[in-house]
Amino acid sequence: MSFRMLKPLLACSALCLSSHVAMAQSKVAVISLQKALFETAEIKKADADMQATLKPRQTQADKLNQEIAAIAQKLQTDAGKLTPQAEFDLNNDGKRKQVELTRINEDLEADATRMRNDVLSKSTEKMQAVVKKLAEEKGVDLVVDTQMTLYSKPAMDLTGEATAAYDKTYPVAAAAPAPPAKK
Repeated sequence: MSFRMLKPLLACSALCLSSHVAMAQSKVAVISLQKALFETAEIKKADADMQATLKPRQTQADKLNQEIAAIAQKLQTDAGKLTPQAEFDLNNDGKRKQVELTRINEDLEADATRMRNDVLSKSTEKMQAVVKKLAEEKGVDLVVDTQMTLYSKPAMDLTGEATAAYDKTYPVAAAAPAPPAKK
């Protein structure tokens, strides 16, 4: 092999070696952004608030379900004993309640989705800023979500630290004390 042929080979080897050295100096961390976000006090409070807001309509839907089941049971157990008009009235009442139940369930689902998306979009932006600040403080060059990672050492995981930093940066107000019980 001539010296001319050796020069490009040496240059290529040097480039390859320098890229490995550069990669060895980069710090990488992983995070489960979803887990970090869902463990924050803000998300837990938002979920509890959403459940409380939607509870009356959920209770109404549960009551309608029971009424529909009672109508179906009555139609089944009293089959042949009911007058045609009574059977017609029960069927119509059941259909009306079923339509109302469907509407309530659709509204509940739409409201829950809207509330969830609103909270998650705002909180995700804030969490990304927290992760960026945390990475800069730790000298991390790249943060990868665990959903895209096949393997990582547990020491590289920032999930718990990100949740703690988020809660510190965006504290949730304590719930108001319950009113005193009447005697």
